[in-house]
Amino acid sequence: MSRRTKIYEGKAKILYEGPEPGTLIQYFKDDATAFNAEKKGTINGKGVINNRISEHVFTRLGHIGIPTHFIRRLNMREQLIRQVEIIPLEVVLRNVAAGSLSKRLGIEEGEPLPHTLIEYYYKDDALGDPLVAEEHIACFNWCSNEEMHDISSMAIRINDFLCGMFAAIDIRLVDFKLEFGRLYDGDYSRVILADEISPDGCRLWDMATGEKLDKDRFRRDLGGEEEAYREVARRLGLLNNEDTGPGEVFDLSHARSRLRGPPPLKK
Repeated sequence: MSRRTKIYEGKAKILYEGPEPGTLIQYFKDDATAFNAEKKGTINGKGVINNRISEHVFTRLGHIGIPTHFIRRLNMREQLIRQVEIIPLEVVLRNVAAGSLSKRLGIEEGEPLPHTLIEYYYKDDALGDPLVAEEHIACFNWCSNEEMHDISSMAIRINDFLCGMFAAIDIRLVDFKLEFGRLYDGDYSRVILADEISPDGCRLWDMATGEKLDKDRFRRDLGGEEEAYREVARRLGLLNNEDTGPGEVFDLSHARSRLRGPPPLKK
C-alpha cells in the first residue's frame, strides 16, 4: 500500500488524503488532552470507540435531515468523510451547568439551565479558544449571517435529538461541542456538520447515579475512562457483553478503587 498523504493532525484525530477528490480519511487516535493540551495522556481503545459512536450518531442525524461530512466507516479507526472548509468556531450547547460555565458564573455544577444555552468559541489553540459573541463573529467575518442562522438552527435540532437519544439509554446530555464546515460545489457553499460527536466532546452523566461517562474522568483524574467510553457504546448497542469481556459488568466504583488502591484496614 502506498504511503498516504497526511493533511492535518489534531489532538484526537489525523486527516489523510482521501481516495477520491473532495474526500478525506479521518483516523481516530487514543491520545487524550485537556486544558488546551496542558494535560496529555492516552485512553486505551478510545479511538476505536469514538469512531463507532461518532459513526452511529452522524448516521442517525443524517436520518433526520442534518447534513454531515460523514460518508462511511472504513475500519476500526477510520472514516471516509467529505472535505470541508472548517468554520473557525466551536459551538457549545449547554443543558445543565458544568465545566467552564459553572466556574465563570458561579453556578453550581448540575444545576439545570432555564433553557438550552448556545455559546461560541473562536478556534485558536494559542489563544485558548476564547469565548466570543455573535458580534465578534460578524465583525471579523468568521461566517455570514445566513451561515450563523443555519448553524444555530441545526445546533438546536441536533441538541433536541441527542437529548432524546441519550435519555432513552438513561444518560443525561449535559453539554457538547459541535463544529461545522463549508462544503463547496463550484462557487456555492453550504454549511454541514463536521468533526465528531463522542464522549471526547460531550458531557454525559448517568441519570440514576450522576456518574460521568465522558472525558471529564480524564480531566479530573477520576479513573475509569476506558470503562466509561465503553459503557456509552454498550448502551447505544454498539458493543455486546462479549466485547467487554465474559460476564464483565461495568462498575465505575470498582474502577475508582483500582485507581486509589485498596481501602485502609479497619482497626
